[in-house]
Amino acid sequence: MFPSTEEGPEDDGAKHGGRVRTFPHERGNWATHVYVPYEAGEEFLDLLDMLLPHAQTCIPRLVRMEEFHLSLSQSVVLRHHWILPFVQALKDRMASFQRFFFTANRVKIYTNQEKTRTFVGLEVTSGHAQFLNLVSEVDRVMEEFDLTTFYKDPSFHVSLAWCVGDARPQLEGQCLRDLQEIVDEFEDSELLLRVHAEQIRCKSGNKFFSLPLK
Repeated sequence: MFPSTEEGPEDDGAKHGGRVRTFPHERGNWATHVYVPYEAGEEFLDLLDMLLPHAQTCIPRLVRMEEFHLSLSQSVVLRHHWILPFVQALKDRMASFQRFFFTANRVKIYTNQEKTRTFVGLEVTSGHAQFLNLVSEVDRVMEEFDLTTFYKDPSFHVSLAWCVGDARPQLEGQCLRDLQEIVDEFEDSELLLRVHAEQIRCKSGNKFFSLPLK
């Protein structure tokens, strides 16, 4: 199920839509990311089926995300032999955290730091304090391993779709207002977009680790 060597995944641009890797892949380096998974139900996908075609009238090259989550860390590089100690440190930090509800219902446009990718996301409007507490603990683990901590004043969000390049000028303004109106008018959107955070996940290379909340 997992590779038996210390090589991370291949850096094949064709496999990730031409996205630019923000750090070079080297043997034994594993891209690692900590996040809250967002399980997309049928109604959420129905909402996305309404949002994405409208967004594509502004930016035709937008494509739907393959999976949905809320980041608690930047993507960092771990050496293979540090993966299990890193995950254990996360488990120790998360052991006392309670499950919580959050709502993500404000449409917002994001770019990565290099502005090589643009994302259409739903920003968290309730539950922000709990996410900050989680990030505080994740950051402490990052510091233990001499890795980059999370952004200051983060905007927690679920990315829905992405494209290459900086597409903010085309997506912000009227397009953004139209997308927000679709969300606001979607049947039971307030209930639909209220989610129970039950676990943290850590992805390192092609390995996934689940850390349940209490």
